[in-house]
Amino acid sequence: MATPSLRAGRYFAAFVLVVAVLYGLVFFTGSVRTPQLGLDLRGGTTVTLTARTPDGQAPAQEDLELARQIIEQRVNGLGVAEASVVTEGDSNIVISVPGDDGEQARQLGETALLRFRPVVQAEPVGAPAGESATPTDSATPTDTAAPTSGAPSTNDGSVPFDQTTPTPTDAATPTEAAAPTGAGETGSGSAPVDPNAPPVTQEEAAAAFATLTCGEDDAPTADRPDDHIATCGEDGAIKYVLGPAVVEGTQVTDATAGTRAGTGEWIVTLDFNADGSAAWAGYTAANVGNQVAITLDGRVISAPTINNAIPGGTTEITGSFDQESATELANQLKYGALPLSFTQATAQSISTELGAEQLQAGLIAGAIGIALVFVYALLYYRLLGLVMIASLALSAVVVYACLVLLGRQIGFTLSLAGIAGFIVSIGITADSFVVYFERLKDEIREGRTLRSAVPRAWVRARRTILSADAVSFLAAAILYVLAIGDVKGFAFTLGMSTVLDLVVVFLFTHPLMAVLARFKSFGSSRFSGLGRVGHTRGDPAAVRPARELAAAGTASGSGAQDRSSR
Repeated sequence: MATPSLRAGRYFAAFVLVVAVLYGLVFFTGSVRTPQLGLDLRGGTTVTLTARTPDGQAPAQEDLELARQIIEQRVNGLGVAEASVVTEGDSNIVISVPGDDGEQARQLGETALLRFRPVVQAEPVGAPAGESATPTDSATPTDTAAPTSGAPSTNDGSVPFDQTTPTPTDAATPTEAAAPTGAGETGSGSAPVDPNAPPVTQEEAAAAFATLTCGEDDAPTADRPDDHIATCGEDGAIKYVLGPAVVEGTQVTDATAGTRAGTGEWIVTLDFNADGSAAWAGYTAANVGNQVAITLDGRVISAPTINNAIPGGTTEITGSFDQESATELANQLKYGALPLSFTQATAQSISTELGAEQLQAGLIAGAIGIALVFVYALLYYRLLGLVMIASLALSAVVVYACLVLLGRQIGFTLSLAGIAGFIVSIGITADSFVVYFERLKDEIREGRTLRSAVPRAWVRARRTILSADAVSFLAAAILYVLAIGDVKGFAFTLGMSTVLDLVVVFLFTHPLMAVLARFKSFGSSRFSGLGRVGHTRGDPAAVRPARELAAAGTASGSGAQDRSSR
């Protein structure tokens, strides 16, 4: 029995409803109505950072995720549009920035270790021994309470850090904060150091300081928290000997740039967490009038002088700032501290012109694949080929809407690998139709009419279609979980196309065949390959007399043989 007209109508209505809902969301929930393209199709830069730990083991996942969040905040703080920061594998973070500004992406990938260190010695590069630098910055508490004479106690009863340091020769001038340099295992550019080695002493750092020229090839010495280090300012004009860290950058909770009321002077305000506030209060109380250096990957980005004790943890850095330098320093203080060190594993840039060429090549490849399927369907299946073409066209309509919505909601971007996934899925979708149509031919070969063969063929073909698509989806899901990079895009589009294939076959192709089977002309040998199958088989009513004649001939032959033998 054929599928009832009412049920076919319900299938069509369900499919129309799905399409209407998808495109209603496309046109009424956002202004972007095209899929988001990946960097390989629209151009941009991808930087991959690999985390390093002192013992060489994979980092803890919570540390990697925290580093990703900090880098993402840093990206947002720098105002980079449409950039993405994601973790990949056990130790990689991938930063992707669209457009031609590849240098901006590389700066974002130049992650840092932020520390506050006492200044033991500071002098201009190339100056005679003993010549000191001129201070311009100062660190002061934001409140008006009188500074305490000693280290205040913390709320939790712990003893605050109180470290005395040798008095530096003079304070140093901070330069306009530049982008941080790439991180090594122990800080940017610093040579790897055995984490179990004893801390670098002040004498060892002073020896390195004497030969430091602050050239481009000069790197800071080992930058472990307990080390003394010899390093330079960001502009290379001043070199320093710095003591062990008193506060880690991970203890900075916030940093903002703003102007002081009344004077309009640009300042940077930073806050510490409880542990950082206690350590900072103890250190500033014991070192009023001394310099403290803020280092990013071992290089000094600011070296303010402590004017008085800062018991509250909230601190102002004042000096010769303008809006740009104050904002940049605030961003470095807020986003520069990471729980891990990173090296830049890869940095790949694709121009917008090359991206456009790759998109065009992908679309051409897809068009050729679809055209070949269409030609095969028309030559082999004739009218059934038109059913296949219509189903593929509607599948493309549904896929397009899904790509637009996924791009809005989860930031999915269509890459060249994703286009390859769609091209492969064309064959998987066509396979569903081939299974159905060939099963239909088998039913007709058994002597059934097209109208009665359609529902029987669907019941048997449905199992095969579901099994094949389940295997395809499972393979895509496993590939997506285990793969990295662009391969994930291939697996995602392949799996999505497989699911949408079932939607189209169940809600459109099958009910359409049930409707077309009612038309006798549709199954004729002139218009459909199904009619040719029926013609070669012959009409069942005509087959029966032929069988009876054959049986009669056999019987008479046997009788003649019997007579002759007698």
